[in-house]
This record gives sequence, C-alpha cells and structure tokens, in this order.
Amino acid sequence: MGSPSKEHLCKVLVVGDLGVGKTSIIQRYVHKVYSQHYRATIGVDFALKVLKWDQETVVRLQLWDIAGQERFGNMTRLYYREAVGAFIVFDVTRASTFEAVPRWKEDMDAKVSLQSGKPIPIILLANKCDQLPEGLGTDLPRLDHFCRDNGFSGWFETSAKENLNIEEAVGCLIKNMIANEEGTDSRRDPNIALNTVKTKSQHCSDCGKF
Repeated sequence: MGSPSKEHLCKVLVVGDLGVGKTSIIQRYVHKVYSQHYRATIGVDFALKVLKWDQETVVRLQLWDIAGQERFGNMTRLYYREAVGAFIVFDVTRASTFEAVPRWKEDMDAKVSLQSGKPIPIILLANKCDQLPEGLGTDLPRLDHFCRDNGFSGWFETSAKENLNIEEAVGCLIKNMIANEEGTDSRRDPNIALNTVKTKSQHCSDCGKF
C-alpha cells in the first residue's frame, strides 16, 4: 500500500456562546476524553487532529476554540482568517445560546470566506442533548428549516459527555471542505448536507462516509 497522495490542511473554527461545550467537544474528538471541569477559554485555543480520510487522502484539522465572549471583539477577524470550515455550537438547555446563533453566523460570514468568495461551510451543533429526556426530537423540522434559511451546511444533535454524533459532524464538515477545495459540488442533492438525529441512538445522514 502506498502512502496517501493528497493532503488537506483545514483550519476549522469552533464558536458559540460561553459555556455551550465547545472545548468539551474538541477534547472529546481529539483526545477521546471528557471532563466536567474545563475552564472557560480565554481568547483562543488550538488543537490538531490528523486523520486518514481515505486510501489516498490525509486531513490535518486545526481546530480553533474561540472564546464565547469574543463574538464582536476586534480580534475575531484575525482568528477567522484562512478558515475553511466552522462549527457553531449552542446548548439545548439554554434558549439564549440558540438565539445567539444567527449573530455568530452573520459575524462569521462578514469576516471570512473561501478564495472563491463563497461562504465557508458551517455545521450547527445542538450540544448537551444528553441533558434533555428526548433531546430535540420534536424540533427536528424546525432546525432543518432554520439551517436552510440561514445557510448552514447541516446540523447535528451532539453530546460531548456521551460522545454522540461528534465524529459524524466532523465527517460531514470534512466532506464539504474537501469538495470546496477540489472544486466539486457537494450540494447536487439539496438534502445532502442536512443531517438530523431521529433519536439519541439513531443517526440519519446523507453527508459524509457513514
């Protein structure tokens, strides 16, 4: 078997209001650990994940953990520079963090874009679903509609504590980023990137390799 012939270096932003679980998601994905005692991120933090996407492709993810209080700070334009994908995270137990999502999206769209001028692909993460008995099950159509109206590439109901759908969400974002870099159309099917969770144990996805 030969070594991979393609390598993608992807700067990925992880943003959202204070306390929504951004650091926990990154730590779960990169280091396979979870703690209830993470300190609030100040400014920005970084993590690196290298994965073999397929037999020919290696993806190097630079995950930028942007502090929740940074949304309208002067530094965010610098933090966002050269990003090719992002996650916006909200806490399903706090409505105010969902209400802030459009402002995060608007701020990001205004400050970063692909070389083609197109917006970067952004996945919405409805985090801490383990804290609700039925997760977001009754609100799935609303979030599908919300993501289409606001230009998200998809959404996932996630739990860093239970390690739910984090790998799937990252896989969906990687697929979109690679498609953009290679000039292919990841949206031939208008539903390809809209991902929903029917139950906490059943994931329905048309995006990614699952």
